[in-house]
Amino acid sequence: MSRHHVVVGAGPVGRHTAALLSERGDEVVVVTRSGRDTGLPGVRHVGLDAADADALTAVTDGAAALHNCANPGDYTQWERVWPPLASSLLTTAERTGAVYAITGNLYPYGPVDGPMHADLPDAATDHKGVLRARMWADALAAHEDGRIRTVEVRGSDYVGPGIGANGHVTRVLPTALRGKPVTVLGRSDQPHSYTDVGDVARLLVAAADDERSHGRTWIVPTNAPRTQEQVLTDVLRAAGRPAVRVRSLPMGLLRTVGTVVPFMREVAQLGYQWSAPYVVDDAATRAHFGFGPTPWDEVCRRTVDGLAA
Repeated sequence: MSRHHVVVGAGPVGRHTAALLSERGDEVVVVTRSGRDTGLPGVRHVGLDAADADALTAVTDGAAALHNCANPGDYTQWERVWPPLASSLLTTAERTGAVYAITGNLYPYGPVDGPMHADLPDAATDHKGVLRARMWADALAAHEDGRIRTVEVRGSDYVGPGIGANGHVTRVLPTALRGKPVTVLGRSDQPHSYTDVGDVARLLVAAADDERSHGRTWIVPTNAPRTQEQVLTDVLRAAGRPAVRVRSLPMGLLRTVGTVVPFMREVAQLGYQWSAPYVVDDAATRAHFGFGPTPWDEVCRRTVDGLAA
């Protein structure tokens, strides 16, 4: 089996994935537009536009797996950025025979009543969730046609090192560490699942390796749900700091702001995630792969340490 892997994207999931593969002795190429060095030992970095299927194919030729860890950060640009990128990734997987391992999210499920699990149908109501659902449907159709081999892993909101302003907890953590009150989106008292970014990478690598897991989605092993206030308190405790006051930003106010601020309008469309319980059921993943999430205390320590790094 080839020991060559291509990782598209150098965000937290991409870096963790590349590190795991390199640590076990695989040859790893990280693809980004800039080609910037992640600082990971033994990892090669290539600068190219991953939406260019010819360029991506040249880098991926002979690879065991193509790991999609891309994450266009600006929601307002998703409709422009994702379709050509997803098309290129699919084309590259078909041309090279590399397993197409996708870092997904929970958006395709849309508003839910009860825990989210891999057998739940994709029923998104906002365009971001519909787009991500379509990306998986296209990959699955190609898999079922025998043109590619693919698998997608889906985690909830990320915690752990390297998340920064993109995470709901880490976005307000610097302020909380200074002992000041913080404001979170939606309700602070509803149970919510938080997935360690390292566990996303661990499942992505395991799923790419395991032919029996292909052709479906898997929920990343995730600790028991906690409210936003509980998570912040736990992370602050890991840093040796006291709890702070946690205020709530009503989704109605966010929708009002969204009438003039496009990005806030996009965030408000996901308000259902912060207005009621939003939790995952990872039992199928634990049973199949034989591992659970990183212990919560360690997740909290990693989150703090990652912020300081």
